[in-house]
Amino acid sequence: MNSYLLFKSLHLIAVISWMAGLLYLPRIFVYHIENIDHKISSSIFKTMERKLFYFIMMPAMILSWLFGLILISVIGHEVILTLWLKLKLILITLLTIYHFYLGKLLNDFKLDQNTKSSKFFRIINEVPTILLILVVFIVIFKPI
Repeated sequence: MNSYLLFKSLHLIAVISWMAGLLYLPRIFVYHIENIDHKISSSIFKTMERKLFYFIMMPAMILSWLFGLILISVIGHEVILTLWLKLKLILITLLTIYHFYLGKLLNDFKLDQNTKSSKFFRIINEVPTILLILVVFIVIFKPI
């Protein structure tokens, strides 16, 4: 079996899972804010948010990085010198920072200390979409 294709497939599966969480968690935050006065609903949202972040998003992020780094190793470390991979790594680092920022916001909800509005969460929900589009075009077209 071709190890490159195996790790590329595993990388894509992990990235899709991670992106799904990055796109969905802020949406849950929107619904949470809009139902903050309902204790039962708020409790349900806290459970959903925690499970999504820790049981789906965190493993998917770790596996995305792991399989991505393995791919770099399989291709050859000289690929790090290419512009497209440098750009991709910068954007993935930004996605990772965004991921941990969502974790901070999750903790604010957990402690009932959220100060952000539903509009804020609707706006920041666009961040991973924009970064994903950029990453896909960079990886497909591989600018020099």
